[in-house]
Amino acid sequence: MSVATTPVLIGGSIAIDHIKTPTAEGKNLLGGSASFAGFAASYFNAPIHLVGIIGKDFPQEHLDLFESRGIATAGLERSEGDTFSWTGSYHENMNTRDTLAVAVNVLEDWTPKVPAAAASAPIVVLANMHPVNQLQMIDQLTAEKPFIAADTMDLWITIANDDLHKVLRRIDLLVINESEAREFCETSNLIVAGQRLMAKGPAYVVIKLGEFGAILFAKHPEDTPHTQFSLPGADYDLFRCAAFPLTEVADPTGAGDSFLGALAGHLASTGKSEFSFDDIRGAIAYGSVVASFTCEAFSANRLAHLTRQEIDCRLDLLKSFTHWAT
Repeated sequence: MSVATTPVLIGGSIAIDHIKTPTAEGKNLLGGSASFAGFAASYFNAPIHLVGIIGKDFPQEHLDLFESRGIATAGLERSEGDTFSWTGSYHENMNTRDTLAVAVNVLEDWTPKVPAAAASAPIVVLANMHPVNQLQMIDQLTAEKPFIAADTMDLWITIANDDLHKVLRRIDLLVINESEAREFCETSNLIVAGQRLMAKGPAYVVIKLGEFGAILFAKHPEDTPHTQFSLPGADYDLFRCAAFPLTEVADPTGAGDSFLGALAGHLASTGKSEFSFDDIRGAIAYGSVVASFTCEAFSANRLAHLTRQEIDCRLDLLKSFTHWAT
């Protein structure tokens, strides 16, 4: 299946990872939120424009891997410093991890620079990075009304809360994991968290549940009545997507970024400029499937060598696992 030709702009971190799991260890791995999102989106759409910064130590083989997927790297700034690096160790259940070392390096004073050829992209992904960098990217967009999807993390909730709120007022879709949603919204109830996150700005909110899937919240247009996807009395629609079941997880690093990239790539592949609730639902299902591939190998080693047929076959399986009739 050929990919569509709606440009997608993806900004975020490009990293060198060092990862240890209970059964294996990998060093000098390709990492970073934009890397995983870019690979995932590339199976649906081209061109994918990557914006980030790398250092003098960034392996050429990683750049070659981007090129092999048709990912445009004109927006990757080269620096004489060292590349952002993360070192982590996963626990036995692979759901929790310890950060052993973080070297911010070239990210410390980075200001994103969006190439003119990418600034007009109708689909924009603000992968996990400092909210100030996300705002700087938004300010450089030239499309009349781009669809902007963004990710965040607990660190920004703690140290950059005001800037994060500014981001939320300027995006269409937020992706956030369940622990961060609870922290950000000061509630243990994820349904309440979804409501509170929508009230902060985005029309769509996706709360990631790891191995248990994701929940989509979508605001109703003002003239839209209660629908079959609404809770009683609610003014929003709800969708729960399962994760694809895996018998073994090699490395979950980047799964959430892959989820977001595939979601955006699928939306771009529709050729639409505005998206319905059904469009977003389908995109989340694709995101869940692509994220499952990421978990099957270290770094992007599985994600970067897929075929679209593999993705579609796994989506069909996910549908069969979660469908029933009464």
